[in-house]
Amino acid sequence: MEKSNQTSVTEFILLGITNIPRLKIWLFLAFFFFYLFNLIGNLSIVVVVIYDRSLHTPMYFLLGNLSFLDFFYSTTTVPKMLAGLVMEDKKISFQSCIAQLHVFHFLGGTEALLLMSMSYDRYVAICNPLRYHILMAKTACIQLASSSWFTGFIYSLSHTILTSRLPFCKFNKVSHFYCDIKPLLKLACTDTHLNESLVSIVTGFVALSSFLLIVISYIFIGTHLLKITSSQGRRKAFSTCTSHLTVVLLYHGTAFCTYLRTATKDSLEQDRLTAILFTVITPALNPLIYALRNKDVKKGLKKLFLGITFSNK
Repeated sequence: MEKSNQTSVTEFILLGITNIPRLKIWLFLAFFFFYLFNLIGNLSIVVVVIYDRSLHTPMYFLLGNLSFLDFFYSTTTVPKMLAGLVMEDKKISFQSCIAQLHVFHFLGGTEALLLMSMSYDRYVAICNPLRYHILMAKTACIQLASSSWFTGFIYSLSHTILTSRLPFCKFNKVSHFYCDIKPLLKLACTDTHLNESLVSIVTGFVALSSFLLIVISYIFIGTHLLKITSSQGRRKAFSTCTSHLTVVLLYHGTAFCTYLRTATKDSLEQDRLTAILFTVITPALNPLIYALRNKDVKKGLKKLFLGITFSNK
């Protein structure tokens, strides 16, 4: 039977986070603040990386990609969630739902690979400083970034195609505040064990392989730092890694909790809470983590805002 004959659902209803009116108001204000901070913080980093020539280095090129990604990552889900907190209409069309799913996993997969590329950059900078400008030349940086974006797109496309071809005949209430794979699989009127297995296998491979390569990079970095006799030199080298490590732990920790376990009623409820962390809070914290711990970024932001102020005067 064709998919068009099997699927009678033309739109989904996103149940959101809560149905308590008073709590909705407070959540809207809190999430709006985080989203606004995310937009300002990540766009500021993108602009300062482009504007400040002293930041035209491999590390900041990859950081600019990450900030650009985080800006759209939150924008894929948060505006719809905020609208659901203040409006009664929580409907989303079938096509828009699938598009949201695709973009969300495209950006999520790309972020995992970008974080892996950033760990390689730190490995080369600390363990092979004399060959850094050769190994991390402009061409190599572009290849690392573009391969991350392309692989993320292909990874997401596999999920999008498999999910869009499922028959949805009766139930259309999505137990989430955005369209994600596991909540949608629960609504399909067919056996979805194969889809669930593929989610665990494909997502697990991307998440675990990228995380494993990050761990290997930092094992080499840690071994190299132990050989440095100067405590000041060791502290300076390690300070360039702490921001990246913090972001890696936040991202991969939530991804493992969400996608590498079987979907049950309780786990889907927990997934909604976890999703708030990696769609709302973590993208807003990323610019804070990098800007406050990085003198070059702070100096670049100061120059940027002073330049804007004087140009206006």
